[in-house]
Amino acid sequence: MTRTPVLLALLVVAGAAWGASQPLTKTAVSEGYRHFGLLFWQLTLGAAFLGAVMAATRRRLPLAPRYLGFYALIALIGTIVPGIVYYNTARHLPAGILSILLSSIPMLSFPLALAMGNDHFRWRRVIGLWLGFAGVLMLALPDATLPDPAQSVWIPIALLSSACYAIEGNIVARWGTMGLGSVQVLTGASLVGALLTLPMALASGQFIDPRGPWGAPDYALIASSVLHVLAYTMYVWLVGVAGSVFAVQVSYLVTLFGLVWSMIFLNEAYAGPVWLSLLLMLAGLFFVQPRPRAALVSAAPLGQNSP
Repeated sequence: MTRTPVLLALLVVAGAAWGASQPLTKTAVSEGYRHFGLLFWQLTLGAAFLGAVMAATRRRLPLAPRYLGFYALIALIGTIVPGIVYYNTARHLPAGILSILLSSIPMLSFPLALAMGNDHFRWRRVIGLWLGFAGVLMLALPDATLPDPAQSVWIPIALLSSACYAIEGNIVARWGTMGLGSVQVLTGASLVGALLTLPMALASGQFIDPRGPWGAPDYALIASSVLHVLAYTMYVWLVGVAGSVFAVQVSYLVTLFGLVWSMIFLNEAYAGPVWLSLLLMLAGLFFVQPRPRAALVSAAPLGQNSP
């Protein structure tokens, strides 16, 4: 299909929706909600929405043991583990910084792809890797970007979340999805993930009572969960009609919109080194972009919090 203005508009909408999840996450953790409680409701809301989509399109969800094991794997490395990291770092780092760090996923994916035999060595992508690394170092400079220099310790921790998404993408690239579509995998992973995080939330005392009273964190959690599912569904559709290389351009938009929404809704302001870091990361993203065959799995993993 021709890349019409409609497709470009949908790409922008998907990027804007995903980018909004950064300030919404910051709001969700602003009054004491912790990772297990947030993850349970994020996964539950996602499963409910995707389940409705599956029912409306008359698709079934395989529940044989081998599929359940695959759903559990995707839930763990694509949502639960990176979600624990992400929600904790969101309590300490500005949302705009988190948006920039999310663009490191394709860069971290490349060396893993080499190690797993999913890709071949290319100097162009090595250049992108080093540019991304320089951007991360720029963020970590003392007194240069963060309100409190002590916050810089959370930058490498935040990268663990990106590393999980990179691992997930490479696993899918190497071994596939057992013949399942992306929406089926995400639905199954959301269901299994909700079942796994419920006892964790209850045992840790982090369960969020849905009966209220509701405040800004509750509405932020609902909004981010719905926006993610809508954006991901839109992304999968764009891959089908316009191709994965076109669709993965959403990565740029997620980072840019994450910064813009954080400035508008959280009144965040950034020093000059942050903008230089952004340019380095976007340049790195340009050079490290995967070839057409690997674009979907390398740049857009199935995880709940990733672009």
